[in-house]
Parts: sequence; C-alpha cells; structure tokens
Amino acid sequence: MTRREAAMANFMKGYNCSQSVVLAFSDILNIDEATLSKLSSSFGGGMGRLREVCGSVSGMFMVAGLLYGYDGPETGQLKADHYARIQELAKRFEEKHGLIVCRELLGLSVRHDVPVPEARTSEYYKKRPCPEIIGDAAEILEQFINEQNEQNS
Repeated sequence: MTRREAAMANFMKGYNCSQSVVLAFSDILNIDEATLSKLSSSFGGGMGRLREVCGSVSGMFMVAGLLYGYDGPETGQLKADHYARIQELAKRFEEKHGLIVCRELLGLSVRHDVPVPEARTSEYYKKRPCPEIIGDAAEILEQFINEQNEQNS
C-alpha cells in the first residue's frame, strides 16, 4: 500500500484528515501511533472544525517538523531553513489545489463550524473531496521526503 492509499484508508476508517496523513508516515517517525493520533487530533476539519488550514496540510507540517524541525529556542538559520521547508510543502499543495484553507477547499461559506463532526456515512464520503485531498497531501509529503533523503545521501 502506498502512503497515499494508507492516508486515504485511514480517513475512511474514521480518522480525521490530519491524523490520516500523520499516521501514514508512522513507520518513519520515532513516536507510537497512539501519541501521533492524539498529537494530530486537534487539527481535523481545519483545526477543530474551525475550517482554517486544511488538516491534511497541518499533518504534512507535523511530519516535516518531526523529521526536520528544530527543538530549541531557535531564532536563526535553522528556523529559517525549516520554515522554508514548510513553505515549500504549502506551495506544492497550493499548486495542486489552489489554496490550503479547509472551508475554501470544501466550498463552504461557514468560517467556524459547529464542533460536532458529521457522521461518516456513505453520503458524507460522496459529498466530500477529503479522501483525494488527503491522498494528495500524503503523496506530496512522500515526494518531499524522498527528495530530502536524496539530497542528504
């Protein structure tokens, strides 16, 4: 199973968009799946259904932070280099989808949605582009990681 397929399958199991992406990379992160799931749980629905930054994008950023981030009160080049990585991931996602904002990706006018998630029914999945968006995020991130690995070889 590809990471794209794994991320999409995670969503279809009921994980939120952010969890779906993060868990698709759990094998290369030095953190157990339960902790990764909790860490990314707040970012579904554009951050707790606030419909802001797409949860799959936040998931990409979390994985990138765990793989390449800094761990201190950095103010210099390490921070700049990491932010450049994050901006590159966002750019690649935007090239595919035009933007990174959940409500706009879903064509919603609501800014802050009710906190209660919709039931995951077949009708829910029919009206949401989320599985494909999540798959795209996982694919973008996997390609980025492969490029980073090639550069560091």
